[in-house]
Amino acid sequence: MEQPDPLRPSTPDSISTSKTDSSKAITGRKDTAKAAPVPPTPLFRYRFAADGTITSGNVERALLQLASSVDYQLSNYFKLSSNPSFVYGKQNGLLAEREWFGDLRTTYRHEKRLYYLAFGSYERSNLRQINHRWTVASGAGFKVLNQKRAYISITDVLMQEYTDFLELNDINIFRNSLRLYGEYTFDHDRWTVTHTTFYQPALGQYNIRWNASASVQVKLTATTSLRTTLANAYESLVVPGRQNNDLRFTVGLVYEKK
Repeated sequence: MEQPDPLRPSTPDSISTSKTDSSKAITGRKDTAKAAPVPPTPLFRYRFAADGTITSGNVERALLQLASSVDYQLSNYFKLSSNPSFVYGKQNGLLAEREWFGDLRTTYRHEKRLYYLAFGSYERSNLRQINHRWTVASGAGFKVLNQKRAYISITDVLMQEYTDFLELNDINIFRNSLRLYGEYTFDHDRWTVTHTTFYQPALGQYNIRWNASASVQVKLTATTSLRTTLANAYESLVVPGRQNNDLRFTVGLVYEKK
């Protein structure tokens, strides 16, 4: 399944502003004496999205998609993140989708242009008949563009994957995982456009996974937005009777607090 959009690793000048304000609060004057550096207050940010579709008539269709992103900044160097999601869908009264995804990621030097990350994830999929899928990975990320209203990053990690299919033989392989992520805001942050693309070929054999999503959201209140998302997921190795490609379009609400 496609993975939820992450939160931006940082916003420009987030460190320098906090350090300057802390120093002024301690010294109380503009003299040349240097105050001891004050560590930043841990930051907690989160985003929660709920969307889906319902149709009735010749085709009875119900789809619910829940996705979230959580960041906890421990310091200027370390940050913990998670992007859990759940998708549930029925077609003509039969269960079609029950997709679980959860991960835990740690990022080192997240405020820098070049940063490092390591993570583990767990996935289950009724749609692709995956009983369990575990992955562990580590690598680096680079912020191609890091401005207030435009952000683009590329990450590349080496990933080990173990997949327990319901009908196929289990696989235990290494993959290279390349991710391109972008976020852009317009009209004084009222409109936000995000896109995420993963390309994950296996090493030493033909086994490719890729998924991509694009979202457009418009703010309704300070914390709530209306969002539409188009997402596509592809796997070259699937169980018999399943297609390699899945396309999903959803409309829903986003609650975000930074």
